[in-house]
Amino acid sequence: MRLLVTGAAGMLGRDVVAAAVDAGHEVAALARADLDITDADAVRAAVLAARPGAVINCAAWTDVDGAETAEEQATAVNGTGAGHLAAAATEAGALLVHVSSDYVFDGRSEEPYEEAAPTGPQGAYGRSKLAGEHAVAAAGGRSAIVRSAWVFGPHGKNFVDTMRRLGAERDEVAVVDDQVGCPTYTGHLAAALLRIAERGATGVMHLAGGGRCSWYDLAVATLEETGLACRVRPQSTADIGRPAPRQAFSVLSSTRADVPVLPNWRDGLRAHLTRVEVAA
Repeated sequence: MRLLVTGAAGMLGRDVVAAAVDAGHEVAALARADLDITDADAVRAAVLAARPGAVINCAAWTDVDGAETAEEQATAVNGTGAGHLAAAATEAGALLVHVSSDYVFDGRSEEPYEEAAPTGPQGAYGRSKLAGEHAVAAAGGRSAIVRSAWVFGPHGKNFVDTMRRLGAERDEVAVVDDQVGCPTYTGHLAAALLRIAERGATGVMHLAGGGRCSWYDLAVATLEETGLACRVRPQSTADIGRPAPRQAFSVLSSTRADVPVLPNWRDGLRAHLTRVEVAA
């Protein structure tokens, strides 16, 4: 299959490109420097020139706190930009696999969020991601809107690597224990996105690491796996005072039989740590 991957230099995009190449697909990999998805004319030209069977959109504004004071810019990428890609993919007859986020939910549920759960983003970042979902759907073409959560991988700044660094530098770190979600390893997510593109699956789907844990649990597991003696002290979200609201509960679950099932988050953690240790 001929694939076009946007955001190809990002943490997820790089793993998507690698998975596609390994699978023998022909890949047009476009980083932000190659394609600004907020430019409708440039997007249309790039997609039509690539003639892809599927477009996998990994391009995104990911600064959750920064979006609170730059919502227009975040929405230009996550919302309007996604719409440009959807329109161009529709014109080209291609499937769009668009990556969305758990932040489209309000985080107040006590049960895992399924695909049909009502959305209700609490911050600018979540609103921008929901705008993208609406723009993709409005284009009217074939699309898969894939919500994921707590993504980490070796090609970008992430919580796991931050804990590795702090654990080596300090005797104690404080981590919130009142946010629960599904840590998702980019290697696992990328392979699943590729399968969705290959199968031509459409509609909203949830795709995140199996199981659930708090950020505190993830920090403890990271230090255990790396053999670091640093102690993890639990703290509350209120203690941090971040600009953007965080969901207390953002566990994702799928009701769809055609959605790939990702390995448990701890397996993803081990796979990530193995890669970064080899790279070092």
